[in-house]
Amino acid sequence: MSFVLVICAANRTHAQNGTGMYDTIRVNACIESNGDTVPCSFLPPVYIYTHLTPKWRAYHAEWTRLRNAVYVTYPYAIAASRVMNQINAQLVNVNDRKQRKSIIKSREKELKREFADKLTQLSVYQGKVLMKLIHRQTGNNCYEIIDEYKGGFTAAFYQTVAIVFGSNLKQDYEPAGKDQAMESIVVDVERMYGVRR
Repeated sequence: MSFVLVICAANRTHAQNGTGMYDTIRVNACIESNGDTVPCSFLPPVYIYTHLTPKWRAYHAEWTRLRNAVYVTYPYAIAASRVMNQINAQLVNVNDRKQRKSIIKSREKELKREFADKLTQLSVYQGKVLMKLIHRQTGNNCYEIIDEYKGGFTAAFYQTVAIVFGSNLKQDYEPAGKDQAMESIVVDVERMYGVRR
């Protein structure tokens, strides 16, 4: 008789440690948007590695090239925007054409001293990205900027040179269209450096 009780007690103890047929399985609770509490559990993440297809490899290479070009050229676009704002502030009350020209020429000399060497080291691709970023920062494409400060003849000359190199000074920046990838990279750069628009 005492032997049977010991076996039953052992079975009851075994049943209460969470492995018995009638035991409750403890799970986490999640609250849904309507206020109901439902059982839920979280699975550990599973990582799957595979080889990139040629299509995705080409996409990744193009995106990396664009990201690197944005990192290199974005500071120049910021500087161009700042300089244009300063020049415009100087030209506000100046109506004399000769005086306007001398102000623009003096600033041009300063800019050449500061940026000429760096900008000539950019690739054609980086130059295209820079033109788009300047349009993003200033609201004007490069053709309009050159036309405003240097005249229509000079703008037409540089437009011809740009076309020879497969570019276009009149290209616009379309953050919701064809330049969406560039915009997302620029937003990340601005977030990283704390730039506010």
